[in-house]
Amino acid sequence: MKKALITGITGQDGAYLAKFLLDKNYEIYGTYRRVSTPNFWRLQHLEIFDKINLIPAELIDAGSINEAIKISDPDEIYNLAAQSFVSASFEQPIGTGVITGLSVTKILEVIRQTNIGIKFYQASTSELFGKGNNTFQNENTPFSPSSPYAAAKLYSYWMTKIYREGYNLFACNGILFNHESPLRGLEFVTRKISNGVAKIALGIEKDLTLGNLDVKRDWGYASDYVESMWLMLQQDKPDDYVIATNEAHSVKELVELAFEVVGLDWQKYVKVDKRFFRPLDVEFLQGDYSKAKKKLHWEPRVRFNELVKIMVKKDLERWERYLKGEHFPWDASNYPNEAKIITRSLKC
Repeated sequence: MKKALITGITGQDGAYLAKFLLDKNYEIYGTYRRVSTPNFWRLQHLEIFDKINLIPAELIDAGSINEAIKISDPDEIYNLAAQSFVSASFEQPIGTGVITGLSVTKILEVIRQTNIGIKFYQASTSELFGKGNNTFQNENTPFSPSSPYAAAKLYSYWMTKIYREGYNLFACNGILFNHESPLRGLEFVTRKISNGVAKIALGIEKDLTLGNLDVKRDWGYASDYVESMWLMLQQDKPDDYVIATNEAHSVKELVELAFEVVGLDWQKYVKVDKRFFRPLDVEFLQGDYSKAKKKLHWEPRVRFNELVKIMVKKDLERWERYLKGEHFPWDASNYPNEAKIITRSLKC
C-alpha cells in the first residue's frame, strides 16, 4: 500500500485529493495547523475524516515539517498548503512569502536529506503568468507575477525545478488554473457568488457586493483537477504541467449564470465596490492543457456552466437545510459578511 502525505489536507484541494487517493487504496497522512477552531468540515463532508491520519504541523517550522515526513514515511508528498488567497497576500505580503514560498524549500530540503526517493508535487498557479497575455498560457508562456502571492509561488516553482535538476528529485509543478467547487472557501469570488445568490434567493440577504466584474478566468472543477496531481507523480519522468479547461469566462458571466439558476435578474441585486478590487489585477487568464492531455491523458470533465450550477444548487441546498434546523459539516453560517471586514484601503 502506497503512503501519501498531503500538506493542507483541510483545504478544498487537500480534501478532494485525499478522497481520490483513498479510493486508490493509499494510506493518507495530512498536515493541519493547530488553531482555536479546527477546520475539518470538508473532510467530514466527504465522509473521509475517520479514514486519514492527521499530523499537526506549521510550514514556517522546519522541525515540524521534518517530523511530519518522518511520521508518515511517504512515497508521495503533495504540497497544497499555502496562504492562497490573492487579495490577502497584499494585506500580508511577508507572511505570504514565508508560508507560500520559503516553506517549499524546507520540504525539499528534508526530502533531499532523508529520502530522495519521495515523489513531490508542488501546487503552482496560473497567477504566475500575471498580466500582459490576452490569448492563452501554456508551459512556455513567460511568467509575470502581479501579486505577493504570485511572487511567492514563483519562488516555490523555481525551487522545485532547481531541486529536480540539481539533486535528481522527482519533483513536479502543477500549474493549475482556477478550480472551484462547493468546498471552496467563502473568501474566493466563485463561492462568494454561489453562497450570496443562495441567500438572496431564500430572502436571507438583499444584495451581493463584488469587485471587478470584467476580469476573465479559466475555471474548472477541483474534483477533476486533483486527478492530474496524482497522474504527474505516476509518470516515468518528472515534469511541469498546465491544468486548465481552455476556456475563459468573466466574473460577470459567472454572476449572470448563477442568478439564472435561481430565476433572478442579477442586475437587481449586484453592487460593485472598488474596495474589493486588487491593487494590481490580472485581467485575463486562459490555460492550454494540451501537454497534460498528450502526456497524462487528462482532460476536464466538468465545464463552466455545469460548475456554476453545481455550486449554486449546493449552497441553496445547505441554506435550506440550515433554515430547517439541521446540523451538518459546513462553513457559511459562521462566516462574516465581507462588508464587516476592514482591509487595506485602495487609492481609487
